[in-house]
Amino acid sequence: MKRRSLLKTSFLAAGAALPLRAAPARFRISLAQWSIHKAIQSRMITNLDFPRIAREQFGIEGLEFVNGLWEAPTQDYLRRLKASMQKTGTTGVLLMVDGEGMMGHSDRATRMKAADNHHKWVDIAAELGCHSIRTNMYPDRQPATPAEISEFVKRCSESFAALCGYAQPRKISVIIENHGGISSNPDVVVQLMKAVSLPNFGTLPDFGNFPKELDRYEAVGKLMPYAKGVSFKCYDFSPDGRETTLDLGRMMKVVADTGYREWVGIEYEGSRLTEFEGIQAAKRALERLL
Repeated sequence: MKRRSLLKTSFLAAGAALPLRAAPARFRISLAQWSIHKAIQSRMITNLDFPRIAREQFGIEGLEFVNGLWEAPTQDYLRRLKASMQKTGTTGVLLMVDGEGMMGHSDRATRMKAADNHHKWVDIAAELGCHSIRTNMYPDRQPATPAEISEFVKRCSESFAALCGYAQPRKISVIIENHGGISSNPDVVVQLMKAVSLPNFGTLPDFGNFPKELDRYEAVGKLMPYAKGVSFKCYDFSPDGRETTLDLGRMMKVVADTGYREWVGIEYEGSRLTEFEGIQAAKRALERLL
């Protein structure tokens, strides 16, 4: 308890001097909860603290939740979370969903069960005011040949179309992130977008999560026409505030050139800086580019 109290106190003390400034009109800034996953997984803070930390410590309004960082989502739990959001003036943006099954599984019953498993998170996202749930297009075995990829896309189109059908009347979109494996191949993701072709189906381009041999700027450019969110992934910063692993200015130009004008979510995933320092550095870098 002492360690947790100390961390909360230090968060408040460090954040007290931060002005609550409005995000520039072209984009709105959100915070991916994964940016503080170490603190949550260490039980220094909880998901219920996320709205307060985002607003009071970083001056950020938009919240991008991660279901794996939650406690049991009972109705009482959701009531407490919504009360915290209302008190801090924060807004639900999206809910990242993992661990609910393989939407691209080769067995139809298994992949359709995975689609059904996401229904509760669609309902929760709607209750929190989010616009989307982020899902995964994972297979039970990685497709390699063009024929295998074509069959995989066909399987995914069935399960994702069904999930979009459930989400549509609840005004929730279903979005795919480049999140490892076949999902980090932007051409395959685009194939899936075209196969499903529904207005509430889209992408969440992440600036990381691509193979090293791939041109990430070109890859993000392929995903952006379908984007309903953007993950401003950052890893490390130099003393002058420059991200050392990618050209953020070039990447944000790729984003802006497509006409995207919605939420941009900070996702700090580095190890040299603390989570708090990394989020602050990422926010300063993003604000210079907006």
